[in-house]
Amino acid sequence: MGEHAQVGRWGPDILGPGFEARTLELLPDDVDDDAVATLVRHVPHLDPHALAGTPTTPTFALLYLHGWNDYFFQAELAREISRLGGAFYAVDLRRYGRSLRPDQMLGWVTSLALYDEEIGLALAVIRAERGAGTDVVLCGHSTGGLTACLWADRHPGALKALILNSAWLEIQGSEPVRLAGEPVVNSLARRDPHRPIALPSYAPEALFSIADGWTERDGDLPDPAWAGDPYVTGWAVNHDWKPAPSAPIRPGWLQAILAGHARVAAGLDIRCPILSMGAGRSRLGVTWTPDSRRADTVIDADATARRAICLGDLVTVARFPGGVHDLMLSEPPVRAQVIGAMRRWMSAYVLR
Repeated sequence: MGEHAQVGRWGPDILGPGFEARTLELLPDDVDDDAVATLVRHVPHLDPHALAGTPTTPTFALLYLHGWNDYFFQAELAREISRLGGAFYAVDLRRYGRSLRPDQMLGWVTSLALYDEEIGLALAVIRAERGAGTDVVLCGHSTGGLTACLWADRHPGALKALILNSAWLEIQGSEPVRLAGEPVVNSLARRDPHRPIALPSYAPEALFSIADGWTERDGDLPDPAWAGDPYVTGWAVNHDWKPAPSAPIRPGWLQAILAGHARVAAGLDIRCPILSMGAGRSRLGVTWTPDSRRADTVIDADATARRAICLGDLVTVARFPGGVHDLMLSEPPVRAQVIGAMRRWMSAYVLR
């Protein structure tokens, strides 16, 4: 996993020149296993791949929250936000990615509200570097989107805007499935909240991960011009931090997710503008199908769109046909559409 980022000061990051990381020390939680968080920032003037036209003085800051079984590696997003005039930061939450330590349960948390600590520490660093009055945009993907929504609801006035990338706002199958499954999860959690829930096993060759790039089973490449793109060549992810098909799912953690979904279902009152982006359709499953590269295979995109309109008074819902669960890992034309939609929306509600 390499060396850990230093506490209290910036140092080199795994993404290479132009990215720096620092460790955020956390208070003990229920398992008291020395959990930490890691803050990452993009430094365009040190990045040999920074985009032309990136301004030298940011006008806002954006903090990115990753999803379940994930961590921050989407350098393209950082560079696009920097070109828009944003100071880009991302946090690897406790027990994820850069923050994962030996013998820890990947992703373990008993309440999504615990993440208030690392979000608060990250914002303190951002404001110390950028000024106390800096406009802050919170951006969350999947479970990070759910966490971001709940945080924004609890902190009215803290954000300039909220951007969601396939936020996990409802359990797969929508509300009836969530209500039916909750008693089972609660029963398992009473017996042992840490014991992984038994899941089906699959042959490794049957599994699908968009991060692995184009393979022979995907057929002919739709556009030869994509040949050098990560959508084809694959993203360089650390599989210890992003295991396939998933990290162990524990009932105590799933209780926290269901509690978050219940809060969303009851209605939130987020006061800032919200952009909720998602795939055009879903094809749920961890094994490869001909649809896997052009659909959300992880969450119910329709359910998220329905939930999103109840998050606050000013919500924009954008759907992207051909998009995958993490829209920034979609095929190149879809990624361009996503960045374009973000740019136009932020021109109205964030940029000045």
